[in-house]
Amino acid sequence: MKTYDFICIGGGSAGFNAARVAAGLGQRVAVIDGARQLGGLCILRGCMPSKTLIYAAEVLHHARHAGRFGLRVTGARADMKAVHARKKRIIADFARYRVDALTGGKFDLYRAYARFLDPHTLELSDGTKLRGRHFLIGTGSKVSVPPVPGLKEAKAWTSDDVLDLDFLPKSVLVLGGGIVACELAQYLSRMGSKVTLVQRSPNILRDHSDDASCVVQQAFRDEGIELFTDTRLQSVAADRHGATVKFHHDGKLVTRRAAHLFNALGREPNTAGLNLAAAGVKTRPDGQIIINRWQQSSTPHIYAAGDCSGPHEIVHIAIEQGILAARHAVKAKGLKPVDWSLLLNVVFTDPQLATIGRLERDLDAAGVSYLTASHPFNDHGKSILMEANYGYVKIIAEPKRGRILGAEIVGKDAGELIHAFSTALALRATVRDMLRAPWYHPTLAEIVTYPLEEIADKLAK
Repeated sequence: MKTYDFICIGGGSAGFNAARVAAGLGQRVAVIDGARQLGGLCILRGCMPSKTLIYAAEVLHHARHAGRFGLRVTGARADMKAVHARKKRIIADFARYRVDALTGGKFDLYRAYARFLDPHTLELSDGTKLRGRHFLIGTGSKVSVPPVPGLKEAKAWTSDDVLDLDFLPKSVLVLGGGIVACELAQYLSRMGSKVTLVQRSPNILRDHSDDASCVVQQAFRDEGIELFTDTRLQSVAADRHGATVKFHHDGKLVTRRAAHLFNALGREPNTAGLNLAAAGVKTRPDGQIIINRWQQSSTPHIYAAGDCSGPHEIVHIAIEQGILAARHAVKAKGLKPVDWSLLLNVVFTDPQLATIGRLERDLDAAGVSYLTASHPFNDHGKSILMEANYGYVKIIAEPKRGRILGAEIVGKDAGELIHAFSTALALRATVRDMLRAPWYHPTLAEIVTYPLEEIADKLAK
């Protein structure tokens, strides 16, 4: 039986980066990944394929609405087989790089699934047994199927299916209003499908502010997506002709039918097959591994990172968590836990929605005072000439010195613009510090100077 200093279960963003760092620190490392394809969720079935397709849909959208710019573009339509082939080609390149890194000899790679026999022993699906001094669980998440009558039997599409389409669905019913639901609903709509989205909470993107989500909702409706919020699903049924969903909305029972059904009601930690009880690792009822600020589980030599432990399912967070676990296992000096006051989040709808740092509801809950200022995209030169009029920039700062606490942007290229605040927050900069920097005119980025100046004026008083 082989023994390793550090064993990573899962070769995705958290596991791969933990293994890379542990090996660099002189540890004997193994990575265990039994997935059909190596690469992890982000590369194969998440971030990269979805953004490849979303950008293609954005190009098509601009072509179809070229008249706004005084241009004539006729016959713009989606060639889904060509779009699909391009996505596969791009993702194959990304995956090849990850496979080369996993098989490059810096650590041992086992193409199998793992389960714990005891806190230091794993049994793999091929019968191999391994012992480890430390472990990192990075097994990610999987699509969840909530107990809606008929949903399990309907065999609805998941995000995996939508990202792999090589034809244009005539119509799609989307269940859910989170990031995946919203990004892919708009993608399908822009490609030419008739889309109906049914969301249980009062607004889509419920983890974001009402103001921001309402901007995206309005854009969806303006583009022709049929959107129902504040609903209660009653039942789902499917036959060879399509799917039917019944739900309560505004005191009425509403029925909608489409050729296809897309279940985007959320994901759950992929931990059920690990036999965590044998290792003494405690989880929440949904299977999420409970961790401390050093990524340690209830069994201290077993760490967890990424979607399987949370609290945020974001790639750069998973990487940071995996690296922290690897360094903590060797008792590296100068370690700091993940700083949640710098949390960065982007939703790739159009308009995009991006946030960083501590937002108003966080500060209100903590009883912290703050100043805010915002400026709309429809009152900014560059966004007006780009026909990018949805949304706003909002900045949140502490009221004495004006130190930046957070920012919220919903609008054109918000995912790019939000990075104007990344360094500022990390360096604890103030609004006046940011105003000392040059801001080129006319640019989209220049819009952030207006709320910065407004807060600076408030401080002067």
